[in-house]
Amino acid sequence: MEEYIVSARKYRPSNFDSVVGQSALTTTLKNAVKSGKLAHAYLFCGPRGVGKTTCARIFAKAINCQHPTADGEACNECESCQSFNEQRSLNIFELDAASNNSVEHIKKIMEQTRIPPQLGRYKVFIIDEVHMLSTAAFNAFLKTLEEPPSYVIFILATTEKQKILPTILSRCQIYDFERMTVANTIAHLKSVADKEGIKYEEEALSVIAEKADGGMRDALSIFDQATSFCQGNITYEKVIEDLNVLDADNYFRIVDLSLQNKVSDIMLLLNGIISKGFDPGQCIGGLARHIRNVLMAKDPSTLPLLETSEGTRQKYQQQAIQAPTTFLYQALRLLNQCDINYRNSGNKRLLVELTLIEIAQITQADDSMPSAGRKPRRLKSLFHMIIRQSRPITAAPQVAPVVKPVEQPVTPTTKYNPNNRPVLKTDTGTEIGLSWKTIREQAHRKKNKISLVPGMLAPTDPNIKNIATDNEFTQRDVEFQWMSMCNRMPQQFSGIASRMKNMNPTITDFPHIEVTVENQIQLDQITPIKGSIVKTLKLYLQNENITLDLHLNEKQDTVKILTRREQYEMLTKENEAVAKLGTLLDLELA
Repeated sequence: MEEYIVSARKYRPSNFDSVVGQSALTTTLKNAVKSGKLAHAYLFCGPRGVGKTTCARIFAKAINCQHPTADGEACNECESCQSFNEQRSLNIFELDAASNNSVEHIKKIMEQTRIPPQLGRYKVFIIDEVHMLSTAAFNAFLKTLEEPPSYVIFILATTEKQKILPTILSRCQIYDFERMTVANTIAHLKSVADKEGIKYEEEALSVIAEKADGGMRDALSIFDQATSFCQGNITYEKVIEDLNVLDADNYFRIVDLSLQNKVSDIMLLLNGIISKGFDPGQCIGGLARHIRNVLMAKDPSTLPLLETSEGTRQKYQQQAIQAPTTFLYQALRLLNQCDINYRNSGNKRLLVELTLIEIAQITQADDSMPSAGRKPRRLKSLFHMIIRQSRPITAAPQVAPVVKPVEQPVTPTTKYNPNNRPVLKTDTGTEIGLSWKTIREQAHRKKNKISLVPGMLAPTDPNIKNIATDNEFTQRDVEFQWMSMCNRMPQQFSGIASRMKNMNPTITDFPHIEVTVENQIQLDQITPIKGSIVKTLKLYLQNENITLDLHLNEKQDTVKILTRREQYEMLTKENEAVAKLGTLLDLELA
């Protein structure tokens, strides 16, 4: 039985022209071989499976070729080329830095650089995954890398250039390898399939190329896996089944159903996807990529950004015609927000379902349809449209006391509930609790002049009538209404309001109230609004006979703070022994 070799090794490029997807880079290397202008150190960096090590081997073979072709390729006939092809070349050394990353391994390389090549012109050292070298190994490598012997060339390869010391980077010519495009990958897979005599569908190869995510080695490995599963006939359905990839037709159906506002069908489709073992987050990520592709397909200038097969590209173009641009923008925003919140969500499936519901409602004709910069106020009905009925709005009072709305119809005048608190009736017939803000706005609209502090109510308001004149109230009621009044005062009166909160209104001779003010400044501030305070207390305490007296606190005589000399003089006057001691000892006050 013939020995089996995987496609990634069997069809590994052997010359520059067979390298896929790196035409600019290979042209530069061939020109360097033709001109003989070779650097002493090269750094090949890029994603996995894009040909870094392969190009390093081809380049090392070409610069040692004894009879290179006119375009810079190796002849494959000279002794140097044959020894390389048979893996017995003594001039080309490969080192895996992942397992040989110590200073000792670098010292061995430095010792080998002292011996000139026996066959060919250069000794080439290929160090793969060079970013795995330790810092000490990098430092030991610096001097040799900067000034190697004339016959030594270093080719370093890495997938993580950012981990390499800047001192190493500055000593190398850097070549950045590109990711493999889907088109290039599909073309290479077709050539491999033709050489192997394998039948295929282009859509199936497109799925393999997208799964490889820009790596040709990964694409060939997946191709071998699919070939083994499909037994020589690679079809789209079998590749989807083998690779456990979510069919792109599901995304096309979700978008079509969303444009038709068929939420229930989307929920059933999502349930079928989850029942097949797919994660809901995978569905969200795939749908976001799909809608992005639909958005790119709307403009011919962005159509080349679609990395897919020609048949799938036509499907994107057809759906782009049906999908409005605003729908695509809003759907991408919702999907991106879902992706952000998915990891921290306690109920991931519910989060995905709500996101899909919102997407399906973007084009639904309703007053809550989101517009630019505005989120929908509510989720619409899931399975049928309902007629919304207007209902009265009950507004709670901004500050205590709490007023319950009256349920029985009343006349358009003010009435009082059993707790003797006012309840107003609006123009629409809805009874609401008393709100200072509402009364102020009504008074402002009617251009009624209210001579009081903003935030407190004037009895001159035409909506307030029939205030009781003899209601009984307690000291606790007075303190409560006083504090409530301070809380209602607007921002420009925050200073006097905070000082009023520290005052203690006291009932001296019912219904007379007395307030003690700490100083003259506070008294001057409160006096101008004393009338408004009294009117407010009359309204809330329901007693028209309330009077208010502002009393300035009488402070005791101030005590003078004595200096040390004054304290000493007073002490000597009170105690002669202290004065005599100071005289005998000739003491002086410092």
